[in-house]
Amino acid sequence: MLNFYDFEVFKYDWLVVVINPIEKTTAKIANGKDKLAAYHKDHKDQIWIGYNSRNYDQYILKSILLGFDPKEVNDWIIQDGNKGWEYSSILNQIQLYNYDCQNKFNSLKQLEGFMGNSVQETSVPFDIDRKLTDEEIELTFKYCQYDVEQTMEVFMQKKADFDAHMALIKAFNLPLKNISRTQAQLSAMALGCSKQDHFDEWDLKFVDTLRITKYQYVMSWFLDQKQVKDYKNFFETNVCGVLHVFGWGGLHGAPDKPIHRKGLLLHVDVTSFYPSIMIRYDMLSRNVRDKAVYKKIYDTRVALKAAGKKAEQAPYKIILNATYGICKDPTSSAYDPRQANNVCVNGQLLLLDLLEHLEGHCELIQSNTDGLIIQIPDTDEAFDMVDDICYEWESRTGMKLGFDVITEIWQKDVNNYIFKFADGKVERKGAYVKPLNDLDNDLPIVNKALVDFMVNGVPVEKTIDDCTDLKDFQKIVKLSSKYKYAWHNGSKLNEKTFRVFASKNPFNGYIGKQKDDGMTIEKFANTPEHCFIVNENVNGAKAPDDLDRSYYIDMAYKRLKQFGFVR
Repeated sequence: MLNFYDFEVFKYDWLVVVINPIEKTTAKIANGKDKLAAYHKDHKDQIWIGYNSRNYDQYILKSILLGFDPKEVNDWIIQDGNKGWEYSSILNQIQLYNYDCQNKFNSLKQLEGFMGNSVQETSVPFDIDRKLTDEEIELTFKYCQYDVEQTMEVFMQKKADFDAHMALIKAFNLPLKNISRTQAQLSAMALGCSKQDHFDEWDLKFVDTLRITKYQYVMSWFLDQKQVKDYKNFFETNVCGVLHVFGWGGLHGAPDKPIHRKGLLLHVDVTSFYPSIMIRYDMLSRNVRDKAVYKKIYDTRVALKAAGKKAEQAPYKIILNATYGICKDPTSSAYDPRQANNVCVNGQLLLLDLLEHLEGHCELIQSNTDGLIIQIPDTDEAFDMVDDICYEWESRTGMKLGFDVITEIWQKDVNNYIFKFADGKVERKGAYVKPLNDLDNDLPIVNKALVDFMVNGVPVEKTIDDCTDLKDFQKIVKLSSKYKYAWHNGSKLNEKTFRVFASKNPFNGYIGKQKDDGMTIEKFANTPEHCFIVNENVNGAKAPDDLDRSYYIDMAYKRLKQFGFVR
């Protein structure tokens, strides 16, 4: 049973809308503590779902039930930047199984824009210094209900995350009250971690299977960090003719110019690299009660993956992926920075070891935290040599490598590339070419034009000129807290989130932002000089004649140039 909810808080009023899709009910409550208490009593054993409710709405609900002033709690969180749980420990007395379906750092309004839905914002100011009128309350209810409905749509888009969250709770027999915790927190609980004090954060230890000769000075640099003790430090050096960066975020290296290659390219990927290091070299957090549990989780996930059981392996994958991060989190019961540092450092050195042995037998296209892309001559001898080097490295280090043949790669840098595997699958990474979806859908036509051009050779002009869907041309912008107003065509705008399109009409100006009255109006970054705004629902809407398609074509070519293509 799920209850989707959202609160709106003013100086003298508060409102909440709760929709229960199973019961097919919608509760609208304004300033009714007793009504809220009755609804909560009837539904307190069910799951409550909100957007950013982990940080905000749950504390408003609890504060009302406990008799606190919700406006005071609102300001404590919103204006003062405090955590809701810091307001009072008494808030913990209220049972609430809260699940937050927030999407990364996006606001709900941005997601409404990405989905093509109406970007509705209330016309009732939140700083109003009086009681709301009946009309204002009804308007706020309408706005609030719309946000709840949009939260439900976001939840359905992200339901796989919820299912994995619940699977993690069920797989490790955790009480349902822990549904409000993050997956990182649940992972620490599943591993039975207990907080311990450690005072050896910089006590680095190199694994005994390393065979590094030429690049020993990199190892020396890491040892010197015991005295420096600064995570901002990094070290640059050429490895295999390519500049590499070593530090505290993993290994990264790529040629300093864009690359477009065809031929025999290999994606050499270390399987579950960090989890494998933790198991093979005993570098799991020392706060874990029973290390055998982690090994069992690893083996279970491997077996489920081999059996093609994607849903069943989800909770085990979550824990394996979260374990390194929670070792670095001071608030986690798994916090053990020495172990995390040793995993990170040795991961880089193990890859450096592999690179040193491959040097002279391949051309390096890129190195990243857990793998390499290399190009070799298309001969049996060249492949066998690389295969033998990798096999020796696997046998010596206890790591496992996966090999995939790439037929073509376009690479802007180590974090932005697109390549085709021999089986026809395409790997895409980076802001310009990443796979988009309804919750990440900014300038989709430019993304599509780049991918179509690089993968299928389709001219940019054809992709953009043939598209008739207005939504594909949208750019979503949001007014940050540093700015007070948005402007367009000489008018001050009441909204904070906008869906922008390039316009042929010279009388349409740019969309701007202003920090305060009388200050300069600055153009929103990455928006056209001439634009029109459509904040209504655009799903199914056709692109109008005054849409400036040349703006998107030029943008696509500018981005292609960064991948090495010259028009």
